[in-house]
Amino acid sequence: MKHWGGCAGSRQCCFRSTGPGRDDPPVTQVVTDTLNTASLHQYPYIRLIIPWIAGVFCGDRFFNGSLELFWGILAFCFLAGLSIGCYFLGRYSLRWCFGIAILALCFTGGWVGITWQLQHATGYTFPKEETVYRGWVTDTPETKEHTFLCRVLLKEQRDSTAIHSIDDCKVILYLQRDSAAAGLKRGDELWVSARISPPVNGQNFDEFDYARYLMRKGISGTGYVVSGKWMLASSEMLSSGNGNIARKSTLLEVAGSCRDRILSLYRQLGFEGDGLAVLSALTVGDKTELSDSVRESYSVAGASHVLALSGLHIGLLYALLFFILSPVAKRGNAGRCLRAVFLLILLWAFAFFTGLSPSVVRSACMFSIWAVADIFNRQALSLNTLAATAWIMLLCNPVWLFDVGFQLSFLAVASILLTYKPIYRLLPVKSRIGRYFWGLMSVSIAAQLGTAPLVMFYFSRFSTHFLFTNLVVIPLVTIILYSAVVMLLLTPLHWIQNSIAEGVKFLLDALNTFIHWVEQLPYASIDGIWLYQLEVLGLYLSGGLVFYYFANRGLKNLLICLFSILLLGVYHVSMSWVDRPLDSIVFYNVRGCPAVHCIDNNGNSRIVYGDSLSDKRQLYRVATNYWNHHQLLSPLEVTADYQDTALCCREQILSYHGRRICMVTDHRWRNKSAATPLYIDYLYLCKGYNGHLKELRLLFAPECIILDASLSEHRKQLFEEECKQSGLRFISLSEKGSVRFLL
Repeated sequence: MKHWGGCAGSRQCCFRSTGPGRDDPPVTQVVTDTLNTASLHQYPYIRLIIPWIAGVFCGDRFFNGSLELFWGILAFCFLAGLSIGCYFLGRYSLRWCFGIAILALCFTGGWVGITWQLQHATGYTFPKEETVYRGWVTDTPETKEHTFLCRVLLKEQRDSTAIHSIDDCKVILYLQRDSAAAGLKRGDELWVSARISPPVNGQNFDEFDYARYLMRKGISGTGYVVSGKWMLASSEMLSSGNGNIARKSTLLEVAGSCRDRILSLYRQLGFEGDGLAVLSALTVGDKTELSDSVRESYSVAGASHVLALSGLHIGLLYALLFFILSPVAKRGNAGRCLRAVFLLILLWAFAFFTGLSPSVVRSACMFSIWAVADIFNRQALSLNTLAATAWIMLLCNPVWLFDVGFQLSFLAVASILLTYKPIYRLLPVKSRIGRYFWGLMSVSIAAQLGTAPLVMFYFSRFSTHFLFTNLVVIPLVTIILYSAVVMLLLTPLHWIQNSIAEGVKFLLDALNTFIHWVEQLPYASIDGIWLYQLEVLGLYLSGGLVFYYFANRGLKNLLICLFSILLLGVYHVSMSWVDRPLDSIVFYNVRGCPAVHCIDNNGNSRIVYGDSLSDKRQLYRVATNYWNHHQLLSPLEVTADYQDTALCCREQILSYHGRRICMVTDHRWRNKSAATPLYIDYLYLCKGYNGHLKELRLLFAPECIILDASLSEHRKQLFEEECKQSGLRFISLSEKGSVRFLL
């Protein structure tokens, strides 16, 4: 069996030899073609996918649900006709017109595709009041802290007059946790009474755009369902509706059911806890069982990629199947064809059982091309193949462009294709074992170079021990994956299966123990990183120029490379100065966590909570990006009376840089009086106070009223009416979002 470094120093095609040993298993060798900028015409799919990606990005960025889809279709048809006409004319003088028409056609196609998908997600208008709906649970419910998250496909809406059919509207319902909701499963049919509304964001600074995320997933609305407001639909109830309403399961639902059976088998074999969670993620791509602590440990250690079912896992499975089917290929061309057919069937069967996620589909497509290319003795994997796979996937589903796993997978493979060979040649290794480990490290470095800017952009973290981690984790994951496959195949032989299951449990425990150990090492990760979108683009451009310089050395290329790095540094320093910390007071739109954030210009800050039961995790989840953006240090949490050189907090009255804030979270000010009302810059009204504003005005003279998101809708409206009647300025955080006051 060949390994990462097995033929790195030779001129053989990677993943397979072209000589007598052409049927050797393609374990981990990597294609090493370098993109020649002088012959970009040799990569037609790269030229096609660039305008297509630009069209998808622009269509998503400027989507407003208007008539842009109609005009986009007209433009697409016009450009298609123009390109066909220029092609069949065959005039050399019109070659530029044909090229521009094709590029414009790809751009328009991407725009139309993403617009059509987004309009489908926003095409249904929900009633503003509570309404009865009928729908099916399309996925296994996820357990949250106080609710069960259910993805539901709505089919009917019932009101006092009639039953109205709904055209496949996907929603997310949060069912209150109880014994009945705990028994829900995929495929259950429900009647629910709830107020469903389109998803909205909290409008906090640098907050993740959750509404756009759900819209890209095809989710039209969200709603909360209290206990007693839903029930399982019975056949009697269904027959009283619209008559024949039988529903066939979709392909994804059938795939999900198969995955649920595998997970049930894991539980029967005694897998539980973190071991079950990691095994489910490694083999079938189910990450619902992963706890926050496990995710954090793998992220810090630099091994998050093994929890995301993608090219690594498909490649390992492909290598195993290729090795098993090698005897079949020795029967000539017919044998190679038969092996390719078996590989295609087994690969897509695996993708089917994992729920057809974007990363798995991408990997299955690439390895399918690889299997077919082996029949014709052609190079299987190249930049053009990678671009073709991406273009086909985005043609089928344009929103996959915004999937983080999709982006990281393609960048990792592209980086390996471009940089693996130069990195491997930096250190000549003579021993076979040394070549194996250096080849493994070279691939890890190449993949990290391609994904590091994007990882830092999305997760604000860089794992410093990723090389050491992958040297141990990848072999362990390989053994675990192969053992799990054998374990599943031996289902009829229970006593052998149980023995293998015990071995898999031991390996999983070893893997998790090692990951936790790496997490505790000094400087395991660099956190709090903030990169701008232009900065990410600049890093990739600068990296490409550096790579081009080493491939084509010259003074001109060196100067261009250094200038790009200098320009990137100037941009980073300039933006860091613009976004430097300033003396300020911030109120966040976080339900269940009334807090005042007092920020110093040196990066230090204090968060004064309304009470000790505040939902701090939710606040950190919402505000961490904002803190990283402005280079803030970890805030000091204040839950009682406190005083330092800048902040004084007594009885929930804060004094900070000459500004006074009074947090009203209870009735401590009731039945009290003052000769002269105390001047207050910000009167912060939160859940827990059920009195009237006029009672507080006997004690305080506020400049501005801040209405917290924890207030009920009724209470908030009462305070707003009182403010309007008194002529007081007020800010509702649930409507305006986070607010910052510079001092």
